[in-house]
Amino acid sequence: MRLRVRDGRIIDPAHNVDSVADVLIEDGRIVGLEPATDPDRGSTQGDAQVIDATGKIVCPGFIDMHVHFRDPGYEYKEDIETGSRAAAAGGFTTVCCMPNTDPVIDNGAVASYVRKRAQDAGVIDVLPFGSITKRQAGEELSEMGELVRAGCVGFSDDGKPVMRADVMRNALSYSRIFNAPIISHCEDLNLTRDGQMHEGYYSFVFGLKGIPAEAEETMVARDLLLARLTGGRLHVCHVSTRGSLELIRRAKAEGIAVTCEVTPHHLTLTDEVVGSYDTNTKVNPPLRSEDHVQALRQALSEGLIDCIATDHAPHHLESKDCEYAAAAPGIAGLETAVAVIMDRLVHSGALDITKMVSLFTVGPARVLGLDRGTLSPGARADITIIDPDRVKRVNPETFNSKARNTPFAGMELRGWPWMTISEGRVVAHDGSVG
Repeated sequence: MRLRVRDGRIIDPAHNVDSVADVLIEDGRIVGLEPATDPDRGSTQGDAQVIDATGKIVCPGFIDMHVHFRDPGYEYKEDIETGSRAAAAGGFTTVCCMPNTDPVIDNGAVASYVRKRAQDAGVIDVLPFGSITKRQAGEELSEMGELVRAGCVGFSDDGKPVMRADVMRNALSYSRIFNAPIISHCEDLNLTRDGQMHEGYYSFVFGLKGIPAEAEETMVARDLLLARLTGGRLHVCHVSTRGSLELIRRAKAEGIAVTCEVTPHHLTLTDEVVGSYDTNTKVNPPLRSEDHVQALRQALSEGLIDCIATDHAPHHLESKDCEYAAAAPGIAGLETAVAVIMDRLVHSGALDITKMVSLFTVGPARVLGLDRGTLSPGARADITIIDPDRVKRVNPETFNSKARNTPFAGMELRGWPWMTISEGRVVAHDGSVG
């Protein structure tokens, strides 16, 4: 099958491309680019299907290296098919799902199940993470070799930290055999216990127990020291504090193999919004104060942060329709992530559009060692097309995800995914999948 994406603004940070051109696709692979000034443009692929991308931004397919698809075990919250559809609608062509399922992805059979279910759904590519420890119990390492052979691209106990330092040390050491990252959920449970929101002025005003920034920072510091000790590759999930950023900055300067990610909600919301007592503002780590948010934005622009990830955490209504203290943390972020970043950071001038595309493409591809995130000839034909001026209000009732838990409901955002192409197939167009 041949496809020509015509007259879009091509942004491919992997090769410093930013120009108006056509993208040529054949049999699921990128054939090449034809600049709009090329006099021979259109002389080849005469029978190709043409997509008019005039006025749109054409990028390599976006990668989200941090989602929770709840399958197996919690399919009533999300399953791999609905999660994949949500990802496609949100402009993502590859996602990596966390192993906190039931059973946990701690062996090859469960990892193979996830890969098979994703292939059957046939929407986008879903790559699993294996757990660091068996049953995510934090005591005994999982069968890492078996997990890699079954298609896992890294290891994480996300949703909870590995509290025992000796276990984390062994994980970082052993993972070097596979050159796979250890993705760490940095949280000292002894400091966060029963906390509901960021500890600070607003936790006092709202009467909710706070979680200090140090709960994250102490674990970031510990894991960085262990990465230095072992030489293992450490990736810090959902960084949310100024102190964590400074620790990572120093570690990178020292040559420690560390990368990190930040979420759209930690970049755009502060702890002040918790005053609504809307349980959709409850996330882990919690929304931080303005000072931390500004530090995250600055680090993003400076290149300290490697990628943006959604931490897509779908929940059933019952998990959120309750008192704040009893609510499950997390938001369903796949379908709003790109629009939130476009509206709040790119259009405001806080983030360059090319940098944004890099954080969604080449950034996560490098962290995970994936052969994608570029429009180079021969690459997998994964493409995300953005309409930078499309204005739309967030309506959770139209989500492709089973979940409706979002703090962005009702917000009017400018700049939405317009089309998603996976291996040369159009899988989503203006929010519709299929």
